[in-house]
Amino acid sequence: MRIVVDVMGGDHGCGVVIEGVRQALAQNDKITTVFLVGNQAEIQPAIAAHKLRDPRVQVVHASEVLTMEDKPIDGLRKKKDCSIARAVDLIKEDKAEALISPGNTGGVVAASTIKLRPLPGVDRPGIATVIPAPENYFVLLDAGANVECRPVHLAHYAIMGSVYSREILGYQRPRVGLLNVGTEEVKGNDLTQEAFKLCKQIDLNFIGNVEGHDLFENRVDVVVCDGFVGNIVLKTCESLALGIFGWLRRELKSSPKRILGALLVKGALRTIKRRMDPDGYGGAPLLGLNGNVMITHGSARERAIMNAIRVTSESIQHHVNDLICQEIARANERFAAAKAGPPVAAYA
Repeated sequence: MRIVVDVMGGDHGCGVVIEGVRQALAQNDKITTVFLVGNQAEIQPAIAAHKLRDPRVQVVHASEVLTMEDKPIDGLRKKKDCSIARAVDLIKEDKAEALISPGNTGGVVAASTIKLRPLPGVDRPGIATVIPAPENYFVLLDAGANVECRPVHLAHYAIMGSVYSREILGYQRPRVGLLNVGTEEVKGNDLTQEAFKLCKQIDLNFIGNVEGHDLFENRVDVVVCDGFVGNIVLKTCESLALGIFGWLRRELKSSPKRILGALLVKGALRTIKRRMDPDGYGGAPLLGLNGNVMITHGSARERAIMNAIRVTSESIQHHVNDLICQEIARANERFAAAKAGPPVAAYA
């Protein structure tokens, strides 16, 4: 198992990423090679500082960095030797199977889509984000790769999300729902109405339309939407979680009586915080590509990088891409047959 890590794009410097790699290698003997891509002058001192002496590590120099301020396409065109581009090239050249990057999300999506190309039968890849709910975890996709979609893209997201939920989260038959403004089949715009019809044709546990209040009520395991809606949902959930914990922290420290009460519920609050911690999931896979690409948050710390490598390794071991190809092919055959209609009888 060969994995590429872009060490230059994170908010906390390459040392944090390298420490996450060190922890991942210590736990996973199935990894044969890890390529650290970035500025060699910064990587080598960080390797020494974090005592990363694993012989499986190789450094690949990249002289440029695609920053968060760079526009993805323009940045990739101007910075041809940036760490994201060099990292994706290693997969394209079949020197590695997977990429982990905390860098510019748009840049990772653009470089991966252009250089790796979608899997056979897949029109567009999608970002799948795992979101914790009180009783389950659900996969949200697309979470921002494509803000303008056609109905078939949403149907493909339903398939990819179902495969990922089944293979990585362990749900035997994930409940797949289409995010909409109502549960009735006729609700929504042209995109969701047509996507609904396509999803009904697929061999999935499709439960129909779901609304925003269904997401945290253990009613759905895969939530399908376009990247515009999905990114808003994701950022709203992240902001709400931070806001609630900050609010609780202020209120629980506002008086001696509340401080005492906080001590009594400390364990429960710690459990909730741990469950909601995005570092536990590592990042969000970009599904539907000829290669495994995991996008981590720019603010990812060591634990997030370690878990991103762990989850990516599981995706490779479970052959997620092969399963997506198989199920997409079957779905596309059904779509084509339905579009062609019933055969016309021949009369003598």
